[in-house]
Amino acid sequence: MEKMKLKMIYSDLKPDIEIIENELEKALYSTSHVLNDASLHLLRAGGKRIRPLFVLMSAKFGHYNIDRMKYAAVPLELIHMGSLVHDDVIDHSDMRRGRPTVRSQWNNRVAMHTGNFIFGRAIQYVSQIKDPKAHQILARTMVEICNGEVIQIEDKFRLNQNLKDYFRRIKRKTALLIESSCEVGAVVANVDPAVTMRLKRFGYYVGMSYQIVDDVLDFVSTDKQLGKPAGSDLLQGNITLPILLMKDHPKIIQFIERASKGIVTEEERLEMLQIVRNSDSIQEALKVSDQYLAKAMREVEQLPEHPTKKKLRDIALFIGKRKF
Repeated sequence: MEKMKLKMIYSDLKPDIEIIENELEKALYSTSHVLNDASLHLLRAGGKRIRPLFVLMSAKFGHYNIDRMKYAAVPLELIHMGSLVHDDVIDHSDMRRGRPTVRSQWNNRVAMHTGNFIFGRAIQYVSQIKDPKAHQILARTMVEICNGEVIQIEDKFRLNQNLKDYFRRIKRKTALLIESSCEVGAVVANVDPAVTMRLKRFGYYVGMSYQIVDDVLDFVSTDKQLGKPAGSDLLQGNITLPILLMKDHPKIIQFIERASKGIVTEEERLEMLQIVRNSDSIQEALKVSDQYLAKAMREVEQLPEHPTKKKLRDIALFIGKRKF
């Protein structure tokens, strides 16, 4: 149902999204059977393709041409995919989107090389774009994602972090890639610079909301909905907003101590989920998400009149209220 709602929002872009999907499959082809299978394994696990969607929607405010825009949309999704493969190695994750991860299906070494291969393909694709600014944006994005990953490793199981630490981390983890999707789409389509800046800010605000909702869903969704155990973030030591808002709770402190030693039982995981779900932190976190969404909407309102304005509003609201 949720995926159907999303597809309805961008129904007019369906043919172009199919082009992107085909290009992604071509981009992931390798003469190495292992690399080929591992890359396609992740692609065929599915995904919402949010980043290519924002590239295309932003481009609609300029000179839109799918034959040119695909060289912007494909690398954004490839960067996202490569970072997921590396994420799963760092977090020792066995499941993603209800399927075994690359590291689980093969091993950590294959997963790391697969992630690097996908990043390399992203660079190959973006090289087709002549505007050096697009290259600079993607290079900066990849650098910041790597910085964010290392910071997340340093912050694992660390309860004495503050909200600023969390916001800085999710900016690099999620918001920056969505921000860059909007900016690159606008740059490649030669959108007016002032409009490009509004689209960039819109992407940042939506990206922040997206990650906060993601962090909430990790606690309130079922294992089946998530395709992995609920509460996985905390089990892996990632202190997200709902936990930061209740980090002095004695049971949460005890759980984090046990999780850091890898000795959490299934009963303790379920107890932790109930504590978080019954707390005020879920609604408080969603309020913060809504604040970012409101900022995103203000940016949309200032965009030139165009049918895509409504689609940007709709997709932002979908992201803020999604259940998966």
